Amino acid sequence: GGKTFHTLIPWQDIHPDHHAWWIHPQKPDFIIDGNDGGLAISRDRGKTWRFIHNLPLAQFYHINYDFEKPYNVYGGMQDNGSWKGPSRIYQRGGIRNSHWLELSFGDGFDVVPDSSNPRYGYSMSQGGWVSRYDSKTGYLKIIRPYHPQGQKLRFNWNAAIAHDPFEPTTIYYGSQYVHKSTDRGDTWEIISPDLTTNDPEKQKQLESGGLTYDVTNAENYTTIVSIAPSPVKKGVIWVGTDDGNIQLTKNGGKSWQNLTSNIDDFPKNGWVTQIHPSVFNEAEAFAVVNNYRQDDWKPYVYHTKNFGESWKRIVDEKQVYGHALSFVQDLKAANLYFLGTESGLYISIDAGKNWTKWTQGFPTVSTMDLKIHPRENDLIIGTFGRAAYIIDRIEPLRALAGQGEQLLHRPLHLFPVPDAEMMIYKSVSGARFPGAEEFKGQNRPYGAMITYILTPDTSKKAPKDDTEQKEPNTKQAVNSLQDSVKIEFLDASGQVIRTLRKKPKFGINRFYWNFRQKGVRFPGQPKPKKEDAPEPSGPQVVPGTYAVRVSHGTFVDSTSFSVRFDPRIPAEIKNLKARHDLAVSFLSKIEKATKAVDQLQEIQKTVKLVSEQIGTTDDDSLKALKKLGKAVNDSAQVLIEQITQKKVQGIRNDPDKVGALLSTAYRFIQSAYDAPGEREYTRIRKAEQALKEALKAINRFIKTDWQNYRNKVELNRVSWFKDYEPIKMEEN
Repeated sequence: GGKTFHTLIPWQDIHPDHHAWWIHPQKPDFIIDGNDGGLAISRDRGKTWRFIHNLPLAQFYHINYDFEKPYNVYGGMQDNGSWKGPSRIYQRGGIRNSHWLELSFGDGFDVVPDSSNPRYGYSMSQGGWVSRYDSKTGYLKIIRPYHPQGQKLRFNWNAAIAHDPFEPTTIYYGSQYVHKSTDRGDTWEIISPDLTTNDPEKQKQLESGGLTYDVTNAENYTTIVSIAPSPVKKGVIWVGTDDGNIQLTKNGGKSWQNLTSNIDDFPKNGWVTQIHPSVFNEAEAFAVVNNYRQDDWKPYVYHTKNFGESWKRIVDEKQVYGHALSFVQDLKAANLYFLGTESGLYISIDAGKNWTKWTQGFPTVSTMDLKIHPRENDLIIGTFGRAAYIIDRIEPLRALAGQGEQLLHRPLHLFPVPDAEMMIYKSVSGARFPGAEEFKGQNRPYGAMITYILTPDTSKKAPKDDTEQKEPNTKQAVNSLQDSVKIEFLDASGQVIRTLRKKPKFGINRFYWNFRQKGVRFPGQPKPKKEDAPEPSGPQVVPGTYAVRVSHGTFVDSTSFSVRFDPRIPAEIKNLKARHDLAVSFLSKIEKATKAVDQLQEIQKTVKLVSEQIGTTDDDSLKALKKLGKAVNDSAQVLIEQITQKKVQGIRNDPDKVGALLSTAYRFIQSAYDAPGEREYTRIRKAEQALKEALKAINRFIKTDWQNYRNKVELNRVSWFKDYEPIKMEEN
C-alpha cells in the first residue's frame, strides 16, 4: 500500500524517463509503459519487458548528411542520442533499425560529420556538451569549449555548431560567444563578443522552478542557437540567438554587426532558429525566426541580399500555417524554397511569392530541419515526431522553378533520367520474415527513375494569375484520359527492347525500370487473354546508353540516360554482354517449348468442344469418334507433361522435365557476371536435347494422331448447330 517501493523497470533495459502508464483492468500482468525511448510491454507484471520496435517515431532536432555512397543521414533526437543511418541500402527487406548506429547518447542535437573523413565527426548533448566521435571504434573525446579566464559560458539546450566550408579541420561552436577551433576541437579561441542581449533577468534558471529547480539546461537563455558560415565567401559568418539577435561578421570575427534593427516587423526576443547563407551570393541569407514561446504563432522567414542592410519577409500566415522551424534554398534553382513549420512541409517555386503544402507521402508534423544533398539532389527532412524522410531527386521541382507553373499544363513532359546503377542486393542481417515485429523503412526502389508530367485537359490554358488557380477534379481528369500511358525503352541502336503500360495519373508520375528487357512466356504459364497484357520480363540489359519514350495519345516525349554496373563488382562489359546475348538467344528455345504446349492445350480444347457437341448419342461412329477424342486428349496430356510439371496436390518439382531443364539453364546464364563457360553450356545442351526429343514427339503426334482425329471429325460432319422447337404461350 505504499509503505515500501522497489524499481520495477531497470534503466539499463528500458528508457528511464517514463510518461505514460497503463495496466489492464482485468489482467494486471499486462502493463504498457510509454517513455522517452518509445513503448514497452510487460506480460508478467513487470518482471520482464519487451521494447516495441515497429513504431515509426523519433524526434529529430537536426538532420545532416555525408558523401559516402550511399550517403548517410545524421541527426540527434530528443533524449535518444546522436545517430547515423543509411539513406538507402543495397539489401532486400527495407531499412531496419539495426542499420542505424548510435554515435553518442544524451539528448541528441546536431551531428556534423567531418567533411574530410566521415568516420569522424561531432555530436552534441544538452547544455553544450559536444564530443568528437569515431564511428568505427566508438571512441568519444569531449571537446566542449571553455573560457580562458574562467568566465561562465551559457550554452543553449540545443547549442549551435557549424563546420567551416573552406577548412575541414575548422569548426564553430556557440555559447554567448562564437568559439572557433582549427584542430577539430582540441583547442578553441573566442572570435566574438557576447552576441546576445545578455539580459540578467533571463539568466535565473538556478533560482526558478517552484517545487523543483529548472536546471536541466533546457532553461538556459540568452544564448547562440545558430551559426552559419558562408559557402561563397570565407570569413562571412552569420549568427542567430534565442533572444532576438542576428549578428554578422565579414572578416572572420574581427568585427560584428547586429542586424536585427534593420528588420521592421521582427518579433522582439524571437528565436533565430536557423540562418542559411545563399550558395549563389555572399551577401544573401535567410533567417528563420519563431516566437511561439510568447504566444505568437506566425511564421517568420526573412531574406536579405545586401548583408542584412534590408530584409524582406517571405512567408506569412495567409499561405503558411504554423510557426517556422526550418528552411533551405535549392542549390541550383535559386527561386526554389523549402520551408518546415510546426504543421508540415511547404514549397515555393517563385522565391516565396506563393507557398504550397507538400502532402505526398509526408505527414503534418513539426518539420525541424531540411537539407539538400549536393550530389544526389535529395531533400532530407528531420521531423520532431515522425523521424526522418527523404524526397528522392528533386530535379522535377527545379524544372518547375525554372520554367514556371506552365510546365504542369503541358499534355506530356518527360524529365531527364538520372544515371542509373545496376546494384547487387544482399539479404539484411537478422530475421528474413520479422512480420510486424520490426519497422522496415522504405528503401529507394531498384532501377532507373522515370519521372513525367501528364495533364488531363490540354484545351484549357494556364491561369493568368494565381487567383484563377483552382484545384482540379482528379477523378474527372483521370476519366478524361485515354486508357494507358505507353512507356518504351530503346537500346543504343534505337530498337524498342521493352514496352510497359501505366494507368494514367494526373500530375507528376514516377516509377522505376528494373533494367529488364522483353522476355518470353515460359511453358505452363497461362496464355494472356488480352492483347495488351503486360510483356513478360526478360534478361537484364547490358550497361550502356538507353532511351525512354513516353507517349499518350498523340503526345510523345523521350530522353536518353546511362546505365552503369555495380562499381563494387569487377565485372567486364564484354562478359556481361556475352551472358546477355546468350540469354537472349536461349529465349528462342523457351519460346518453342511454350508454343508447343500452347498447341497441345489448344488441341485439348478443340477435342473438348467436339465431344461436347457430340454429347450423348446412339450413333456408333460418333461414339467411336468420342472415344478417339479421349485418346487424343490423353496423348496430348502425356506430351504436355514431358515439358511441364504435372499438377498435383502439394509441391512437385521434377528436374528432368523439359521446362525445368530450360529454366535451370536460363537461371545459370543469368546467375553470374564472368564469361559464360562449360557449366552454362552443359546445361544448355542438356535442355536443348530434351526439347528436341519432346518436339519430335509432339510433331509426330500432330502429324499422325491429331490429323487422323481431325479427318474423322470432318468426315462425320459433326454439327455445331442445334434444332429448336418454337416456344408457345397458352391462350386464355
